[in-house]
Amino acid sequence: MIEVEIQNEERQTQERIRFAAVPRIGEGIRLREPDGFWASYDVLDVWYQKAEYGDVWVPYLHVRLTPVEGAAVPAANDEADYQREVVPFRT
Repeated sequence: MIEVEIQNEERQTQERIRFAAVPRIGEGIRLREPDGFWASYDVLDVWYQKAEYGDVWVPYLHVRLTPVEGAAVPAANDEADYQREVVPFRT
C-alpha cells in the first residue's frame, strides 16, 4: 500500500489515504465528504516530494470535485446557493 497525501481544492483540506497504485492525472477517485456521502474527484496534478526521513519520495495529489452534468456552477465558496445531485456509488 502506498500512502498518498491528497490536497482537496474544493474544501482546502489535506488528508492521507492509502492506495494500491498512485492515481494518474485525469483519473477519478471517490472521497467521502464531511456529510458522509461519497463524491467523485478529478486528479489535477501528481507530484512527489522527498520525505523528511530517509531516501523516500511521498506522492501528492491535487484534486477537484468532478462537475455534475447540467448542474449550476457554484459561486466562490458559497455552498448555500447550490446543491449537488446525490448520485449512488456504482461499480
